[in-house]
Amino acid sequence: MSLDRAQLVDDLELLRATVAWKCSGLTDEQAHRPGELMTAAGILWHLSLVENTLHDVLVAGQPQRWAERLEARRDAAFEVGLDLPIEEVRGAYRDNVELCREALAERSLDDPVGFAGDRLVTVAEVVEYLVRETSRHLALLRQLIGE
Repeated sequence: MSLDRAQLVDDLELLRATVAWKCSGLTDEQAHRPGELMTAAGILWHLSLVENTLHDVLVAGQPQRWAERLEARRDAAFEVGLDLPIEEVRGAYRDNVELCREALAERSLDDPVGFAGDRLVTVAEVVEYLVRETSRHLALLRQLIGE
């Protein structure tokens, strides 16, 4: 299967920009709903963590910083965002997107990267996963805060 790098990256960038835009005007009150795990802040933190993980583990070959916490509680990726001001969550997302963007720019889509021990995937598979994950969570954001 031949992937067009420009189209794949454009799709990802559009999704990232839309996520950032959807969360840009939110107040802390709008981003956090007491007693609810699925909040705009939680979803944005989760996406920030996905970007961070893909950069650290798959692209840079570094250990996953959140592995222990996520193993203990699957929802941990959403929970941290519940306790942080939305501006801090937006900043973490922005920073992690940039780290991932820079790392991906240096790689070919065909480059193999390690995943889950000795399993290898390509950079293209990483980007495709990121497109799917961001798209899925953008749909959740749209449900929570409207089109």
